[in-house]
Amino acid sequence: QVQLVESGGGSVQAGGSLRLSCAASGWTYSSCMAWFRQAPGKEREGVATIARDGKTTYTDSVKGRFTISKIAVPDMLYLQMNSLKPEDTAMYYCAAVVCSRGSSPGLGRSEYTYWGQGTQVTVSS
Repeated sequence: QVQLVESGGGSVQAGGSLRLSCAASGWTYSSCMAWFRQAPGKEREGVATIARDGKTTYTDSVKGRFTISKIAVPDMLYLQMNSLKPEDTAMYYCAAVVCSRGSSPGLGRSEYTYWGQGTQVTVSS
C-alpha cells in the first residue's frame, strides 16, 4: 500500500515560484510517480511524470517552467514550479503506480493507482 501526502501549495503572484512536496510511504521504490492538477470545472490533467530510472515527462503547457524530481531518503516527490501563470491555478495531486524498471509512465489519470489528497495552488495576475 502506498500513501501520499502533499504540501507546499499557496497563493502567489504571476511570475512567482512554488515548490510542492509529496511525502510517500509504502512500496514507492517500485513505483512510477506523477503530479496531476485539476482546476474548477475541468478534468484532472497530468502535469509531469517520473519513472523509476528518473526519466521525466511533462505536459506541453509546463515544459521549461516546472521540474519534477524525487529523492529516496526520505521518500519524497517534488514539483518545482517557476514562472507561474494564472492558468496554473488548480488543486495539485501526487500520484503513484507500481511499474517495472524501464517503463515510461504516461500522463493519463487512469494509469495511476494511488493518490494524495491534494494541495491548492492559486496564481493571481
